[in-house]
Amino acid sequence: MEILDILIVGGGPIGLNCALEAQKNNLSYLIIEKGTIVNSLYHYPLYMRFFSTAEKLKIDGIPFISTAPKPGRQEALEYYQGIARQKNINIHLYEKVLNISKTHELFEIETSKSKYLSKNVIISTGFYDIPNMMNIPGENLPKVKHYYTEPYPYAKQKVVVIGSSNSAVDAALETYRKGAEVTMLIRHSGISESVKYWVKPDIENRIAEGSINAYFNAEMIRIEEKTVVFKDGNGQVHEIENDFVLAMTGYLPDFDFLRNSGIELQGDCLNPVYHPETMETNVPNLYLAGVVCGGKDTHLWFIENSRVHAEMIIGSILSK
Repeated sequence: MEILDILIVGGGPIGLNCALEAQKNNLSYLIIEKGTIVNSLYHYPLYMRFFSTAEKLKIDGIPFISTAPKPGRQEALEYYQGIARQKNINIHLYEKVLNISKTHELFEIETSKSKYLSKNVIISTGFYDIPNMMNIPGENLPKVKHYYTEPYPYAKQKVVVIGSSNSAVDAALETYRKGAEVTMLIRHSGISESVKYWVKPDIENRIAEGSINAYFNAEMIRIEEKTVVFKDGNGQVHEIENDFVLAMTGYLPDFDFLRNSGIELQGDCLNPVYHPETMETNVPNLYLAGVVCGGKDTHLWFIENSRVHAEMIIGSILSK
């Protein structure tokens, strides 16, 4: 069996960037990706626009040409998948990594299709796979969606949007403009400060004029077939008619996978242990890259500020 220099788990932008850096330094590598190239981006809402400019989303110095100041999902897919084609990235798609174990100096990586040996492993799996569940009765009903793609299925429907971050605000505005009767349930006292600056006034004005109903400091109690039950900031319980619930409550890294790989997790946010200058975890030669480094704090790392992880990791590997 071939022994790789590096096996990369996850074919998102940062995983691709790690592959490009390995390629430039003549290291043998392979990306294992459970879906398509930049799979998380593929599953983003169809009309999503990034907070960052194209310049800050580019990898390996390859220009990202966008027709708008803020690139959208399709432009990002074209860019990152185009790089994978042009640079002939060594990547296996629709193959899931099941287990990473280490014997002496080598890692054995078991996947849904095969087994591999590698001297080093980089985990760059992001956080978009596991919804942050509310753990309330009725959350598993078919009308409850933890992922939002486009507004058209919700025309003329009574929609409850849970959350106040970018995904919740986008879902509320888009479904409202396609004819939905929208109610937002927000557990904080206002719209999140992290909402895109050109969108935040829009949602606040729609709430102020009454086009979108909003309850702040709200607490979900249960979801019924035709209603939702929640408590408002004054402790009053409400039950309102409802057709769909868009639970935009965020997403989490696969902590079980990290633990099973031997990585220590610390604190309430389950922050993975890694060296900030090399990105090496407590397991020698096992590295983290990208959003997964933040644990539950999924707003800590993103493409713009984690592109540097590739050079840090490959530099560490070469130094050994």
